[in-house]
Amino acid sequence: MALPSYLDLVNEVLIRLREPEVTTVNEHVLSRLVGKFVNDAKRQVEDSYDWNALTTTLTANTTADVFNYVLVGTGARFKTIEVYNNTNRYHLSSMDSVSMTQSFLGSANPQKGQPYYYNYNGIDSNGDTQVDIFPIPDGVYQIFFNIYQPQDSLVADSSTMKVPKEPVVLLALARGLVERGEDGGLASSEAYSMYKSALSDYIAIEQSRYPELDSWSWT
Repeated sequence: MALPSYLDLVNEVLIRLREPEVTTVNEHVLSRLVGKFVNDAKRQVEDSYDWNALTTTLTANTTADVFNYVLVGTGARFKTIEVYNNTNRYHLSSMDSVSMTQSFLGSANPQKGQPYYYNYNGIDSNGDTQVDIFPIPDGVYQIFFNIYQPQDSLVADSSTMKVPKEPVVLLALARGLVERGEDGGLASSEAYSMYKSALSDYIAIEQSRYPELDSWSWT
C-alpha cells in the first residue's frame, strides 16, 4: 500500500468537511489551513508512540582526538533506541552531563581510547543534535545511532507520511471543525473521540508486533 501524500491527506480532510477537493495544497486559504492542521496532527501522532516506521540508523565515523560529532538531519525531536560501536561490537552507555564534564576537564590529560559513553550536547547552527563521546577516540570507530526520527513537516504536494493515516486525518478534521464551528454535521468532540480510538487501535496493532515497546501517551 502506497504511503499517503500531503495532497491526499488534505483532500481526505476537505471531503469530511464537505468541501471540494483541491489539486494542490496551496490552492486557496482553506486548503492551506487544512495543510497546517495535517502537519500539526502528524506531529502529535508521531510523538504519541515509538512508531517502527520512524526508525533509522545514523552513523558517526570518529576521528582521532575528536570527541564532538553532529548527527546530521536529526533535529531535536528524535528518541534514542541504542548507540552501538560497530567496530568493536558493543553498546555505548549514556553518561550524564556532570560526569561527562568531569571526564573531560577533571584531568589535564583526558582518557583516550575506544569510546564507551555518549552525551547529547546541544545543537549546531542547523538545528541538528551534537553528541560528545568518551573516552576521546584514539582512531576511527564506526558508531551507530539507532533512533526514532520524526519526519519534517510536509511541504510538497507529493511528500508522503510514514505514520498511520487515519489518526492524522481525524485529528486534523477535529481541528478543522473547531475552526469552522459546528454546522449540524460531525461535532469536533466526536471527531476527537474517533481520533483517540483510531490512534489506540493502531498502537495496539503495532504493540502486538513489538511487545517490548509498551510506552505511549495521549498528546
